[in-house]
Order: sequence, then C-alpha cells, then structure tokens
Amino acid sequence: MTTPAGSGAGFGSVSWWGLSPALDLQAESPPVDSRGDTEPRTPELDVLLLGSVDGRHLLRTLARAALWPSKRLHFFVLENNLEAVARHMLIFSLALEEPEKMGLQGQSETFLEVWGNALLRPQVAAFVRAQANRLAHLVPEPDRLAEQLPWLSLDALKFRERDALEAVFRFWAGGEKGPEAFPMSRLWDSRLRHYLGSRYDARRGVSDWDLHMKLHDRGARVIHTREFRRWRDTGVAFELRDSSAYHVPNRTLASGRLLSHHGERVAARGYWGDIATGPFVAFGIEADDDSLLRTSNGQPVKTAGEITQHNVTELFREVAAWGRPRNTLGHPKQVHQDGDGSPEPAPAPEFFNVHFLPLGSAQTLHHRTCYKERFQLLYVACGMVHLLSPDLGACVAPGGRLVVELARYLVDLRQEQLQGFATRVGELAQAAGFTPRPQTRPSETFARFYKAPDSAYHRPDAAVGSVTPPPEVLVPPLEDQGQPLERRTPPSGPLKQPPESPAPPTENQTPKPESLTPLPVARSPISDL
Repeated sequence: MTTPAGSGAGFGSVSWWGLSPALDLQAESPPVDSRGDTEPRTPELDVLLLGSVDGRHLLRTLARAALWPSKRLHFFVLENNLEAVARHMLIFSLALEEPEKMGLQGQSETFLEVWGNALLRPQVAAFVRAQANRLAHLVPEPDRLAEQLPWLSLDALKFRERDALEAVFRFWAGGEKGPEAFPMSRLWDSRLRHYLGSRYDARRGVSDWDLHMKLHDRGARVIHTREFRRWRDTGVAFELRDSSAYHVPNRTLASGRLLSHHGERVAARGYWGDIATGPFVAFGIEADDDSLLRTSNGQPVKTAGEITQHNVTELFREVAAWGRPRNTLGHPKQVHQDGDGSPEPAPAPEFFNVHFLPLGSAQTLHHRTCYKERFQLLYVACGMVHLLSPDLGACVAPGGRLVVELARYLVDLRQEQLQGFATRVGELAQAAGFTPRPQTRPSETFARFYKAPDSAYHRPDAAVGSVTPPPEVLVPPLEDQGQPLERRTPPSGPLKQPPESPAPPTENQTPKPESLTPLPVARSPISDL
C-alpha cells in the first residue's frame, strides 16, 4: 500500500498546534473608537477564534498589548474538542505562572516540551500532573476558579462538557497509571506506518523530500533536516536536553475517538494529530530579530527549534512585564513609558479574559442577542473553514474583519487541491457577508476580509447552499475505513505551491501496516462529540 500524495492524512483529525505563525490580533482588528460615548471608558475589543488550538495568537497579542492604546481584550474561543480547551488552560496557566515559582528559562522550556513534544522529561511530566490536578479541582468549583484564574471563563460550557473537561485533567494527572494508559511511542509509530504505507522503510527519504521540496519552498527554510527527521521518527520536536531524557508520554496530546471493533462502536484513546508538518511553523520561521534569520553560504544560521525557543522566551518575558500582579491582587501599579516619555499604566490581567464556547456552537451563536454583531475580529483556522457561514458572519459587527488561516504549510495536498481550497475560502467568505480587504499585501498564509459597515444580516436561499463544507477533494480519507472517525475536520491548503515533482523512491519491501489498536482500558474523555 502506498498512501497517495494529496490525501491529507498527515493532517490528522485533531490539531495540537497551528499551521501558521502567531499573529498580533490587535494589528488585525479595526480601530476601536469610544469617542462617541457620553462617559469616558476603556475601549473593548471582542475577538472570536475558531480552532486557534494552541493559544499562540492570544499569547502574542498579550505580549504586544503594551504597544497599543489601552483596551479590554475579550477572547472567545471555540474548539472542536475539549482536549484543546484543556491545553489552552494549561498553556495560559504556565504563561502566567509567578516568576517566584518558575524562572523564564524553565517556563519557556516547559512550554516547548508540553506543546510540541510527544515525549517529556520526568520533571516536565511532573509539572503537567501537578497543574492538571489543580485544574481538575478548579473546574467543578466556579467560585474558586474565578478567584485563582480570573482571566478564565467556562460559564458558556455545558455541564456535561465541564464534567468531560474535568475527566481530561484527571487523566493528565495520572488517574490511569502506567505506560500502557497512553503508549505514545507505539501509537506514533503505528500512525506513521498508516500514513506512509509502503514508503515506511524509506521514511527518511520521504521526510527529506517533504522538507526540502515542500516546506522549504513555501518559506520555512529554517527548519533543519536533523530536527525534522527526529520529529518525524519520534515525535520530539524540541530536544533541549540529552535525547535519553525524553521517555515519558505527553498525555496532553491524547484524544478520544470512536472506532469500529468487531462490528461495535468502542471508545479509544490515541494520538490522532499531525505527523506531517510539525510544530515548527507557529514560532519558528519568523522573528522580530532579523539576525535569527541570517544565512551563511546559503544556509540558515539558526534552526527552527532555536528560533522557537528565542521567540517563546521573549514572548513570556513581555507577558510577565505587564500581565502578572506581584504584590497587589487585582490592581497592579506597573507603568511603562509611551512615545513622548510620559508614564502610562501598563495593562493588567483584568484587561483580558478568555471565554470558552460550547463545542459545535458556531452555527447557533447568532441566535443569542449577546453575540449578534458583537465581534470586531473573527479568526478561522484552516481546519474549521467549513463553519464559515452567513450565520457566523452575523456575529461580526459591521466594519469588522475576518482572518482565515490558509494551510500553506500542509505538506501533502496536491496543487489543484490547494487552488480549490483558496477559491472555496473566497466563496464562503463572500457568502458570509465579507469582502476582500483592499490595499493589503497578498499573503499565502492568511486570507483577510472585512464586513462592509452598511451590511445587514440576511440569509437568502442562494447563500444557504454556500455554507457546505469544502469540496470532496479536500476531505482526506479515513486512515482506516474500518475505523471511522467522528466529526472529522477537513484540512485546507495555501494559495500557491510549486508544481508537484515525482514522488520519492520507495523500497521494494512492503511492510504490513499495523492497525491503530484501540486501548481496551481507555474511555474517551469527550462527551457527545
């Protein structure tokens, strides 16, 4: 068996990291003007994010908040699985950790391992267990949650979703002990065998092909061959210590899925995420410091891992500079200097909050008055583009903006699929009431639109047909037809890609792919997906 190029199977059914660099959401939003108010007040910016998965956009926005006029930032996050919600909570808890408890270097290294590695060091795994145990006790107690994590709101989640979220944290905390509870190395190899098929024995050549002929050509030249091979083989993207130190499975990458076993639907836990592109794109291919992107003899001086570590460290440094109260609870007195040298109050934690919305609520938000024409910015990840509809567009205020992530760095889609997806994004955005933004530089990574100020919500019959998911060609086949996936999210592609070259050579020997065996002791922590 040879997996056909362009199947999209490497994208997986669950996203754990983004396929685009982190954005400053304030730079993407329209100006917020409160001069018409009778009483002076702090302007508010409401942002709705579909499928942001790893919090990179939120963290970069908070890190850059001091560069913008003071605003209250309200992030409304909608994911398609509760494990992604749990990872959001863990990542933000780590980003806002007290400096007295964890230094900046330990903070950034812990983030990189939890976020992008399939295997962890024992001390990092112990941190995850401790934080998960804490969050598991806070989720069912709203008062304590509001007191200890004032930036977080789970009020919109259903009760069964909160119960399932608590179950996720309890699994992370070691509720099911032993390596067989989540044998990450075996699951990773099994997934890789299904993805590569008869190319498995030539996986090193396939890895080099995907990196040099696709990712490098699309702008990710800083990803080094050695680090990309290591990630493809083991799932360890960021090796900050000796390789022997990474042996504890990263339970935060586990998710539930319904499989067919002897004609019955059974819940299984496994790894269903990305095995094709890797977590290098989000923080590792762009940098504010141009020296990090310097080349010597045509080769980048820094690797994507080194750039990622630098960017994440600086991001946490900037967040800590304003976003964490030290000796005062609720009213920090930190200040920074603005352009003319006069002091200006630095943003406080009360100036941002993160609201998690119920799973599958994208098409019903417009029924609630509180969301009607509320958001100044709508962000849609490439895996959730099929949810872009007139109903969702009705939640964006006139003059608001739309940013759609294009899967420029999704390596296994054909050229015609990429072009079809780019066209489909424009069609869905237009049907939802958006127009391409004028005077914006063309981008192969994001598509940008705006909602005309005089637009009004309406649903003509012609628009109803346009809210269907992307064309069939963009929907990847299931990895195993005998094991169907529930609520699969189709991937997408970039606007441009070099023409496909011949496929890399394969070995004569064709290994028999291993099936993704469901774990008999595992029960999906997801409820009613």
